[in-house]
Amino acid sequence: MNLPNNALKYLNKYSFSGWEVETNQTKLFNNAIVIPAISEFENIKNSLASLSNNDRKYFNSTIVLFVINNPVSADSDVKSDNLKSIEFLQGIINKKNTDVLSSVIINSGITIGLVDASTKGKELPDNIGGVGMARKIGMDLALSIFDYDSPAKKILICTDADCTFEENYLSELVSNFNKKNQSAAVVNFKHDISGEGENTKAIICYEYYLRYYVFGLKYSGSPFAFHTIGSTMSCDFESYIKVEGMNKRKAAEDFYFLEKLAKQFKVEKICSTTVYPSDRGSWRVPFGTGQRVKRFLSKTQNEYLLYNPQNFELLKKWNEAFYKNSDLISYYLDSAETIHPEIHRFLIKQEFDRAFSKILNQSASEQQLNKQKKSWFNGFMTLKFIHHLRDTVNPNIDSFEAIDILIEKMGISCNIKREKGIIPELAIQKEYLELLRQIDN
Repeated sequence: MNLPNNALKYLNKYSFSGWEVETNQTKLFNNAIVIPAISEFENIKNSLASLSNNDRKYFNSTIVLFVINNPVSADSDVKSDNLKSIEFLQGIINKKNTDVLSSVIINSGITIGLVDASTKGKELPDNIGGVGMARKIGMDLALSIFDYDSPAKKILICTDADCTFEENYLSELVSNFNKKNQSAAVVNFKHDISGEGENTKAIICYEYYLRYYVFGLKYSGSPFAFHTIGSTMSCDFESYIKVEGMNKRKAAEDFYFLEKLAKQFKVEKICSTTVYPSDRGSWRVPFGTGQRVKRFLSKTQNEYLLYNPQNFELLKKWNEAFYKNSDLISYYLDSAETIHPEIHRFLIKQEFDRAFSKILNQSASEQQLNKQKKSWFNGFMTLKFIHHLRDTVNPNIDSFEAIDILIEKMGISCNIKREKGIIPELAIQKEYLELLRQIDN
């Protein structure tokens, strides 16, 4: 099988050598579910059990590719757990496991692939080894086992080892990409909030933050109004190559990868199926779900705070001004000053005049100009904008007040009853999250 020229050029320029896919299949695939895993032996079993409940007609064209990884300096417990994962997956691949779960997975017909980035000589380097590099290794290797002769989309699907999945997960992903000709997408997600303890409160708080922020971006008209969660993202191989692949970041690899995609493609939302990420605290990355849960449980600060809705109002006005057609730097700076002096100060701090001069020099058409604008005022710059306003004029406010105000701005009714000024009981907190989930879809 010959790789297409764009895939071959990409792999020659950007991929790592030293790792390979271990599987019992010689066939090629249309879909690759890439799962980086470090010390996830028990969760791997749960995720595979969940995936095996999907529609089997897609298993023939799909590979579930685990990248079992750790840096050279990982402690012995991590390496020992990874070795158990490798041996378990090899047992399934070679059909030697006899336990009930392995038998179910083997009999389902799902194809398992294994990348050993853990055992001696195959570990990730300490300086760059992490979740980004593990995802990249898996996604790059998937390019070499796609069936490019098939007319179906070649889809790179990212998720995590601690996730479970709705039974229509694979069918909806494949259907959306192929029938709607999508290039990139994120899948709906939900954390488990069925519990009654502190961990449930922690994950509710974190999911408030995730959904409220994207809701605020939608209200403001931002082109980056989508969730940046690694366990929910996917793209076709052409868009992956176009943005030069996954990055090697040890954290926030998902944010920066989706941001790259969004600069050139529309990142769609697939609401017809759901990924269920874990609500655990975790040491695996320095921020994100695990760290936010740990922080909540440590009770070191008030977690029931969200960005002031007024900051999204100001962002909305800035977006309206920024995406108007003008080649005058003075127009944008004057508009910023009119909207709010702190926006003007923010632009000066970000050297907007120099950046926009460069944008003009690189834009021979209105289409190119708008693309360059989007590239400069990207997802990260948008977050910095919100943080600048938070730190200078509109500090964070009570989560429930913030949600009430923002949904009112959007013309959405809220019939949830609560007493102002106090943290409501858990049942009401769950009602608020369900409301945000409904709005998000």
